[in-house]
Amino acid sequence: MAGPIATAGTAAPRTGAEAARDRGGYRPALTLLASLFFMWGFITVINNTLLPHLRSVFDLDYTQTTLIESVWFIAYFVASIPAAKLIERVGYQRALVTGLGIMALGTLGMILAAHRVSYAITLTALFVIASGITLLQVAANPYVAVVGPAESAPARLNLVQAFNSLGTTLAPLFGGYLILGRSASGNAAAGATLTPAERLADAQSVQLPYLIVAVVLVVLAAVIARFPLPAISGSGGTTARAARAERAGLSLWRHRNLVLGVPAIFIYLIAEIGVSNLFINFVSQPEIGDLTHAQASRYLFLLWGGMMVGRFVGSYLMQRRPAETVLAGAAVGACAVMLVATFATGHLALWALISVGLFHAIMFPTIFTLGIRGLGPLTEEGAGLLIMAIAGGSLVVVQGWAADRYGLQHSFLITAACELYVLFYALWGCRTGAAARPAGA
Repeated sequence: MAGPIATAGTAAPRTGAEAARDRGGYRPALTLLASLFFMWGFITVINNTLLPHLRSVFDLDYTQTTLIESVWFIAYFVASIPAAKLIERVGYQRALVTGLGIMALGTLGMILAAHRVSYAITLTALFVIASGITLLQVAANPYVAVVGPAESAPARLNLVQAFNSLGTTLAPLFGGYLILGRSASGNAAAGATLTPAERLADAQSVQLPYLIVAVVLVVLAAVIARFPLPAISGSGGTTARAARAERAGLSLWRHRNLVLGVPAIFIYLIAEIGVSNLFINFVSQPEIGDLTHAQASRYLFLLWGGMMVGRFVGSYLMQRRPAETVLAGAAVGACAVMLVATFATGHLALWALISVGLFHAIMFPTIFTLGIRGLGPLTEEGAGLLIMAIAGGSLVVVQGWAADRYGLQHSFLITAACELYVLFYALWGCRTGAAARPAGA
């Protein structure tokens, strides 16, 4: 066990030497943990290059294609509470190793699915990988927040999240080269039909990429298992747990910013995942980009790179403007470019869809921050609800259904509608209501 998190106020006073040691001691651990954020961002976005590939291999419609991503996000909902219980039982370090082991098991399952050419095994393997990522998220985020000085916690979290963005940016290049670039479906014209032999070869083309990922995960798990992660003691973080009796007398439902923030994250995830999942199929269409899937994956790199740039720009703007104002502007911009992507054609529609990444960049962290604002002793419980709302990505299957019935391009009207809810939340829903009061008061 990496070490317990002591309750606020129970830590023994530290000497000057201990404080100096702690200030430097967590930095190697932070560097190692940044690799976790990179890996789960990387693996998550590999799915975006994998989906059009699987659509061709299994001859799927858009509903079945987006069901693959729905299974991925259902894991967030199913695995979150068991992950928290496991961390409580075995500690943060063992939980991180376990999460990486679960992910490695899932990647090996993807190799089996490729060998058997099985849609069912593919869904199962992706669910296992996502469950491992959920465990990593539940363990790594609070650990990074409290492992060093409280005053620099936001800087630490932003730093490791930047590595997550780096992973999401590089993954399309990896997937485009090793999956789409080496397959018949990745180099065929849009709408081309594969022969049975080509489908078998394409299915097996994912074996090498996932074998590489599995090896990296196992090595990373071994390193973390042996690494002397600093024990977490003292209050450490910025939100110490309140006494159980005090929390029992308070109600989360009196905080409008949280109550409306949970669906805001849920709905935002539908928008983000819908764009990324259907991006390659959209820009490959003759009337949009007329590209092969391998070529389209390079443009997906720009979508995720735009999100990384957008985080830096948003952070700069929020130093001068209220967060809710910046969020409202991002929602208006995102809705506008999605309408262009829906009704325009050619490169105008292509670049409109790419540019939505710039506007989406700040949405999740900003909604999350506004959602827990003013919760006081209920902050941890509220944050748990917001994290579970990531399961909203599972409803991307609704956009797949709309794409099958009304056309892929018109399905992005669902994305535009999601942006309108984010705008509503920024303008009104995020306002804090009355302070936390005893339930029934």
